[in-house]
Amino acid sequence: MKLGRLEVNRQGVGLVRSGYPLGLNDWANQFQYLNTQYPLYGYGPTYPNEKLEEIAGNFRGYVGGGFMGNAIVFACVLSRMQVFSQARFQFRQLRSGRPGDYFGTTALEPLETPEPGKTTSDLLSRMEADVSLAGNSFVTNAYPPYLKRLRPDWVAIVLGGDGENDADAEVMGYAYWPGGIHSGNDPIAFDSTEVAHYAPIPDPLACYRGMSWVTPVIREVMADSGFRDHKINWLEHGGTHNHLFKVDPASMTKDQFEAWTTAYRAKYEGGNNVPQSIFMRAAVDATPLGTNFQQTDFKKVQGAGETRIASAAGVPPIVAGFSEGLEAATYSNYGQARRRFADGTIRWLWQNAAASLQTIVQTPQGAQLWYDDRDIPALQEDQLDAATIAQAQAGTIQTLINSGFEPDSVRDSVIAGDYARLKHTGLVSVQLQEPGAEAPRGNGKVPELVVPTS
Repeated sequence: MKLGRLEVNRQGVGLVRSGYPLGLNDWANQFQYLNTQYPLYGYGPTYPNEKLEEIAGNFRGYVGGGFMGNAIVFACVLSRMQVFSQARFQFRQLRSGRPGDYFGTTALEPLETPEPGKTTSDLLSRMEADVSLAGNSFVTNAYPPYLKRLRPDWVAIVLGGDGENDADAEVMGYAYWPGGIHSGNDPIAFDSTEVAHYAPIPDPLACYRGMSWVTPVIREVMADSGFRDHKINWLEHGGTHNHLFKVDPASMTKDQFEAWTTAYRAKYEGGNNVPQSIFMRAAVDATPLGTNFQQTDFKKVQGAGETRIASAAGVPPIVAGFSEGLEAATYSNYGQARRRFADGTIRWLWQNAAASLQTIVQTPQGAQLWYDDRDIPALQEDQLDAATIAQAQAGTIQTLINSGFEPDSVRDSVIAGDYARLKHTGLVSVQLQEPGAEAPRGNGKVPELVVPTS
């Protein structure tokens, strides 16, 4: 199978395989050497002459260990998804590079009904889940009249150019393996114009591939899951056993002591073994060092991890309902956090998604695909600011019209914020006449006043 000049087969072209899907902990542990933890990027590396950027390896682990296995990651993805999926798409006019009116055409139907029984909300929910957990979302229009979501870890980006440097790389198309790259199935080739690639966070090691926001906080996710497991074990067994052991030197040789220590740690230490009852011979004296979560400040330690995960997701803790955010929760704080979430995270994602989907939608000349957030309940408080702005604009419009500018040009210039569009009628206000001066008559600028006689 060929994509332009590039042939794609079951083995790929210069494809660096990352192995079969691993668990979250197993995947993260692969990036440690000589007690040094190296950055976890989550995808197969990109080397010179490599023709495919593989989106694989960590998606299944992030889904199982993060989205399905960790309440903090799930809450962050859900918070993003609940607002992100409420937008709808419209075309927006562009006049001299400035945005204009919204309008719709039949070209938006694939976005409004991407599949039978599905809506724009379903499409955006899928896109958000894929981006959060894989860093990339792929949607194709190769099956008209509907759109099809491509599972991201079954897709590879096919690059053109000589592969020696990033400047020569270009997207030739996309290869999609039904069932996965290692399934043994032949790949399906899509042209670059048939796939919308949505990847808001770029992978610094790749030309076009995106990166999941979970990647930089994977250790925090693992730590939070560890705290959860420890808490469950503590509740199931009723206590902990952090102890200081004092051993009579005459009771054990050095080899016996090391063997006893190894056996003790294997049996009692670790998240899956804590806590259990301890049985010792008389020559060993055990002194408890800690017995409850209050002494370890469990809530504070776990809450700090929640905040770091939420920060990576772009979700304020108070919006997601995390403990550290709720401690300082007031209506004012929540309103500010909600606005930061909408303006700093969600609108940025909407803009990126609209630009990505525009590649597979027939966009009218002089317009762009854009999002419409005017009917979203979570953003209704912004309507007060919008009303204040509208009131100020109305005052500006009245002033300009009273100053003699054409009403249509006044409207367009105020909406676009471009006063170069103003056109004057040539008529001026009577207040501009010098005191005592006779107003001109019959010249079309100031109408002659006719006083009826009785």
